[in-house]
Amino acid sequence: MSNSWNTRVEIASDVETLRDLTRDAFGRQFEVDFLDAHRAEPKAWLPGSMFVATGPDDRPVAYALLTRCHVGDVPILSLGPVAALPAYQRQGAGGAAVRAALAAARERTEPAVVVLGHDTYYPRFGFRQATEFGIHHPQYDGPHLMALALGDAAVPAGTLTYPVVLTES
Repeated sequence: MSNSWNTRVEIASDVETLRDLTRDAFGRQFEVDFLDAHRAEPKAWLPGSMFVATGPDDRPVAYALLTRCHVGDVPILSLGPVAALPAYQRQGAGGAAVRAALAAARERTEPAVVVLGHDTYYPRFGFRQATEFGIHHPQYDGPHLMALALGDAAVPAGTLTYPVVLTES
């Protein structure tokens, strides 16, 4: 396995591959439905904000998605889902996709990115607990809700809301 990955923005022919990758990575349908719901919601979906890490054949083996969310009335970005095929987990493919997504996020004029994820994985990219920035969510406050400041803009404080909310049954 390579420790050097090519990254790019998804192309139309990647969509079904990324659905399959999501199912394989998480081992269930919930995250696939979550991804599909984001694609279908114009308040969340940001075209050109799905970043893939590819294998030698240019097929995606991992991805990181940026979507829209808000802190109070201020639009910010949300990172996730992030997924890698099981054979490519712990090989750097997911990290390459995250770094590509965050590089693109830094080019935007938005103040921050939030992620709901593993509290031991995302700090390597600069994420800190969201509560340190004054960002709260009624269901997700705690070590798994993290934020990253982008550039010099002030990070908004307040309640985090997502346009897409799915609950597991």
